[in-house]
Amino acid sequence: MQITWLKIENFRGIKTAEVHFNGHTVLIGDNNAGKSTILEAIDLVLGPDRLSRQPVIDEHDFFAGRYLEEDGSEVTINIELIITGLSVEQVRRFKSNLEFWDDLLGMAVDESPEVTDDDTVEESLRVCFKGYYDKEEDDFTGDTYFCSPSLDDGEQQKFRKSDKRECGFLYLRALRTGSRALSMERGSLLDIILRIRDLRPQMWEDILTKLRDTKVAEDDKTEINGVLEEVQAALKKFVPADWGSQPHFKVTDLTRENLRKTLTVFMSTGAEGYFAPFHHQGTGTVNTMVLALLSIIAESKQSVIFAMEEPEIAIPPYTQKRIVNTIRKTANQAIFTSHSPFVLEEFDPGQIRLVMRQKGKLTSKSVQLPAVIKPKMYSSEFRLRFAEALLAKRVLITEGTTEAIGYPAAARRLEELKPEKYASFEALGVAIFNAGSENQIATFGKYFKGLKKETFAVFDKQTPDALKAISANIDHAYESEHKGMEALILKETAANALKKLALKIVDNEHWPTDLAKTKPVETSTDDEVIAALDVYLQRSKGTAVLADLMALCKLTEIPQSMRDVIKDIKVKVEAEFEL
Repeated sequence: MQITWLKIENFRGIKTAEVHFNGHTVLIGDNNAGKSTILEAIDLVLGPDRLSRQPVIDEHDFFAGRYLEEDGSEVTINIELIITGLSVEQVRRFKSNLEFWDDLLGMAVDESPEVTDDDTVEESLRVCFKGYYDKEEDDFTGDTYFCSPSLDDGEQQKFRKSDKRECGFLYLRALRTGSRALSMERGSLLDIILRIRDLRPQMWEDILTKLRDTKVAEDDKTEINGVLEEVQAALKKFVPADWGSQPHFKVTDLTRENLRKTLTVFMSTGAEGYFAPFHHQGTGTVNTMVLALLSIIAESKQSVIFAMEEPEIAIPPYTQKRIVNTIRKTANQAIFTSHSPFVLEEFDPGQIRLVMRQKGKLTSKSVQLPAVIKPKMYSSEFRLRFAEALLAKRVLITEGTTEAIGYPAAARRLEELKPEKYASFEALGVAIFNAGSENQIATFGKYFKGLKKETFAVFDKQTPDALKAISANIDHAYESEHKGMEALILKETAANALKKLALKIVDNEHWPTDLAKTKPVETSTDDEVIAALDVYLQRSKGTAVLADLMALCKLTEIPQSMRDVIKDIKVKVEAEFEL
């Protein structure tokens, strides 16, 4: 069982949206693009406990806060989704509510034999949430329904909590995942595990009885008892003697529901013999513990759809990958939102959906690799920089590794030296993408522009035709006067900075032994240092040597053409901020 299609109308920041899912899915996009709203919408339909809140929705859940039309009629929040991949048991349970879905066409189809016999067509379940403002009750209301069939009176059959539990949807919000993990609160991960296993702890009355019998401040020396006796004496002046007698403290005001919200698991803290509530553990420990609980839930249910916001929060990269892969292995479907390239690189491009929103209309598109990228090229290293570019709003495309290292290092150094004029690419939200060669800059420029990203590119001197192709596919193109990044560095960097770099390489014993005859020394001339570095840089393409050089440079020692590019990128990005 998995969600295949979702439609949203008038919910929060979304006026309209239609989203297709391809099995396990990760949603990416700018902040406030609507990723979390998609998960919240699914939870309104499938979440077993979501409708227990009162009211179910409020005015802030309506697009632009508008729940009445100008003519006074109600605005309706409509959320509709289609579930496919039903098990035999689920088909039996929902038999009277099933429709048909064509996976190839990506749409619902009629149930004629010539259609349903097609291999791409399968049984599906279409369910929805409808919410609105009830003028008679002066309150907001909403409920979930099967979309098929319509009843004789035009109404729809309720999609009840027991039906939702059959779907096994679990939604873990980023801000409260850890805090509710091991409490007894309804909907916590521990509560879900107990319900899945049909365990009902018979402990509430026992706890309440013990609390009622607990004595508080009964010592005669306790000053508060004297005050309570004064209260009793004052009361007897106004009411019968048997009223308000013997006031004393007890832990009495708790109900079962209070206990659910109060009871929590305590864990060792590292200090011998001392235990603290589990959520007092480090954030990384709590989130990893959540992973363990999720795996228990998934193993306990035959059908689970996990939705999880930002699994990367306070988690190191290797644990991010483990969370993603563990959940995918144990769930029928896992839907994540993420801003982490380490999460993204665990997904095939077709499972990554870029979410965009403009004036309330949310659109999403599957991220497919450009034709120029062959599957064997999609290595771990390439996946990571491809993922970083997908997550950014702006992309600086370079033709090689040397530029991909040198330009961001120069930008960081310039920001340190003169922040009012320069900014690092990280601060500007610009990701670096190494196209691998100057011939691929136009190809990747076109690809990233197609994903609505602002594109920049730095490259060597081009032929007129090549420059025209790049300029047509790049928003902001920066052509060097030199042929090769090494030539730019050697011709534009101050000689004393180059000498400092050369001597540092020697001091760190990184100078190649077969170049011993040209090894720079304190007495080397500028020409000798440049000649030696020319050979060294050609041999050291792709290393961090340029980053080391930039860290040694004063402002005027950094190549002028690099300064111009970095300054112009800052001007162009900040001009957007002002719009």
